[in-house]
Amino acid sequence: MLGEMNAHATIPVSDLDEAKKFYEGVLGLEEVGEHEAGAMYRTGTGHILLYESEYVGTNQATAVSWEVNDPKAVVDALKKKGVEFEHYPELPGVTLEGDLHRTGSMVGAWFKDPDGNILCVGNAM
Repeated sequence: MLGEMNAHATIPVSDLDEAKKFYEGVLGLEEVGEHEAGAMYRTGTGHILLYESEYVGTNQATAVSWEVNDPKAVVDALKKKGVEFEHYPELPGVTLEGDLHRTGSMVGAWFKDPDGNILCVGNAM
């Protein structure tokens, strides 16, 4: 049933206008239209909905992951825009290589948006 349906991420933010600056200016997402609850962005074949919430920053797990062909190139590009990356050396079976986490053939990197939502880029999700 749901395996055949599209899904989208919903991300709480404290200030929608400020969040838009990050998601558009830093991450390069394009807003596809206002939504009654916030702002909708296309990403690949999916969508992300940003909405204002009092529960901003309470999720301590990854909110969104993007599958990319070259994680290092994406990390380097985001660092040039001021993004700081998180390091999780305690993850089992993971080797930390600069800002990249490697486990087998999977390589990923985590960073936070201005509200503390944890985002990820990696080559296999």
